[in-house]
Amino acid sequence: MSTRIETDPDVRAMFAADASGLRQLPDGVARPESAEEVSDIVHGAAESRTPVTPAGMQTSTTGASITDNGVLLWLRGLGSIHAADRDRRTIRVGAGALLGDVKRAAATEGLLFAPDPTSEEESTVGGAIACNASGARTLKYGATREHVRSVKVVLASGDVVNFTRMGLEKNTAGYAFAHDPVDWFVGSEGTLGVVVEAELVLLPLPEHVIGLEIPFASERDALAFVVAARESRRVAPRCLEYFDELAVGLARGAEAAKNAADPATQLVPASGTMVYVEQELVDDYDSALDGWLALAESQHALADDVRVFDGEQALATARRIRHAVPSTMNERGSAHRAAGGRKVSTDWAVPYRRLHEAITMSRELARRAGVVQAVTYGHAGNGHPHQNYIARDADELEAIERVVEQTLRAVVAMGGTVSAEHGIGKLKRHWLPLQMSPIAFNVMRAVKHELDPLGILAPGNIF
Repeated sequence: MSTRIETDPDVRAMFAADASGLRQLPDGVARPESAEEVSDIVHGAAESRTPVTPAGMQTSTTGASITDNGVLLWLRGLGSIHAADRDRRTIRVGAGALLGDVKRAAATEGLLFAPDPTSEEESTVGGAIACNASGARTLKYGATREHVRSVKVVLASGDVVNFTRMGLEKNTAGYAFAHDPVDWFVGSEGTLGVVVEAELVLLPLPEHVIGLEIPFASERDALAFVVAARESRRVAPRCLEYFDELAVGLARGAEAAKNAADPATQLVPASGTMVYVEQELVDDYDSALDGWLALAESQHALADDVRVFDGEQALATARRIRHAVPSTMNERGSAHRAAGGRKVSTDWAVPYRRLHEAITMSRELARRAGVVQAVTYGHAGNGHPHQNYIARDADELEAIERVVEQTLRAVVAMGGTVSAEHGIGKLKRHWLPLQMSPIAFNVMRAVKHELDPLGILAPGNIF
């Protein structure tokens, strides 16, 4: 195994940070280019009891893709993308393939890989499977899990196994969680095995999609609009994304910098809050647009300032605006790392009708604690916001984490979850017991022990 492990300090430092704001220096780095190499490395690690943490482009916001214990297994070299199978509507790809490249390969055959995390141009398939990534279109299509048909996995022993969904409509053989081993690995954050290849399910590529940027004067009106849109029979959103006033300010600043030479191209509203929606059209563009405008007016939107994004280029612009918010917050958090601060990112979710109540509660907790309010944005249609705080030093970090824990306790009491999208990783494991019962946690531990009896895979993630 030693011949495949790089221990040069400069190489190790290249893989010491991810989007979480944490920094952990691995003991070594392995950069395999085939499933066979991964198998050899993990087999050697099992023999020497060396921990191994899989990683892709290291976009994890929870510290799941870094380690200071053992070897960082960088899987970007497994980037193969086979031609999409138009008849079966599937595509086979390596764990290191970028999601954006997979989408483009599918589109050449008139097909769509539906999961769409904002960082899809910087995220790998293996990472998306590891944390069950989602995105704006999760409202219509669900997260990554249901779009994975099969996986090739290197187990903790180094053995290579393939798991494929049975595709049955009925099955009562044994416990439900044992029916589909594919599901063991989707969302497991590298703790149960190393996914090296996957067969993904594709959908027909929509012929026409429009997006609308709908501004509001208040958060209450914007989130009431989200509920109305979910329950309307006249509109059919595939995403409902919310931006609070702080998030709108960040997006506007990023757009202003990009379009400094032509202020007239500014796309983000000057103030207030905003909801961004998309709908796939079957035929009548005017009818769909009229439906959205009527709903917006009925929910007190600033209807005169609604902007329409029509066509792939325009939709790509809207995505860029959305991505500007987390990328800007990542930069701001990194600036305070030396003082013991960082970005603190949450991704809780509640039943969508209770989202306004939950966000209002979280803001009040921050106010009482004297903590600067979080930038709040994200997948409101699923009751799932992102809240990003900036801790400028260790004291602020401690205060913010207390506010986050209080928020999560209230969220769980509302029937919500402490993590809707980014997994648990290393940063959120102390919050998992707020939601998960001891029995459920012990069942997870039993599965972990069965698949990784030596505990060498992704130590510190989840457990």
